[in-house]
Amino acid sequence: MAEVAFIGLGVMGFPMAGHLARAGHRVRVWNRTRAKAERWQQLHGGEVATSPRTAALGAEAVCTCVGDDDDLRAVAYGEDGILAGLAPGALFIDHTTASAEVARELARACAERGAHFLDCPVSGGQSGAENGTLTVMCGGEAEAFGRAEPLIRAYARMVALMGPAGSGQLTKMVNQIAIAGLLQALAEAVNFAVRAGLDTDKVYEVISKGAAQSWQMDNRFKTMVRGEFDFGFAVDWMRKDLRIALEEGRRNGAALPVTALVDQFYRLIQQAGGGRWDTSSLVRNLVEN
Repeated sequence: MAEVAFIGLGVMGFPMAGHLARAGHRVRVWNRTRAKAERWQQLHGGEVATSPRTAALGAEAVCTCVGDDDDLRAVAYGEDGILAGLAPGALFIDHTTASAEVARELARACAERGAHFLDCPVSGGQSGAENGTLTVMCGGEAEAFGRAEPLIRAYARMVALMGPAGSGQLTKMVNQIAIAGLLQALAEAVNFAVRAGLDTDKVYEVISKGAAQSWQMDNRFKTMVRGEFDFGFAVDWMRKDLRIALEEGRRNGAALPVTALVDQFYRLIQQAGGGRWDTSSLVRNLVEN
């Protein structure tokens, strides 16, 4: 049983913190909107902190799951920030999808205080968070990872240390680059099958047993045919993630032409009012033409 703080109770953080409480840890939460923290407390017990600093006080580990670099810095720094309350030896485990740059920055800030930072972005979406089946890719020191892993496994089925600080975020970028291209290809395949007059159920049954098979196909092919796009990870979030990946690609010289193109296809979805649709909504750009 550990003393854990959890900062950020959005669609991912809320169930993740719940898994920690169910695993027997003493959990103290903070959220920008206090009502959400109080609702979490009603379901799971624990404490509601008045600030990120008071959440961190006395905690062996502080987990964060917020929006982006700016949100992460907002809860980390300042007199009411996590770093002001973080004890020497404590773990700062960040589950935000952010830049590798901010991960390295916070690793240095924690080291100056004798604490340890791990960048641990997640994959698996809202359903993965709710079911405790997330994939977590981590960057940081091996000793700190060894201490953090048992906590993370409360809501993850796969946890891996990818390298030093920033490596978790870089791996998440690889993940999003791969998903973006795959989803556009799947959208084009679905649209082609419909326009060709094929029985799409039969198409799925055949091609999902061969080389075209993927998680996205198994979980999104039929819903894309039906025009259903309410399955978790939103277009707005994906565009944020792709922006981070494209910026990193410009820094390291990696060519990302397909990623850049799909990012613009997602921009069209946003302009059509689909910012909160899930990422499989790329097919709408095709069926509307």
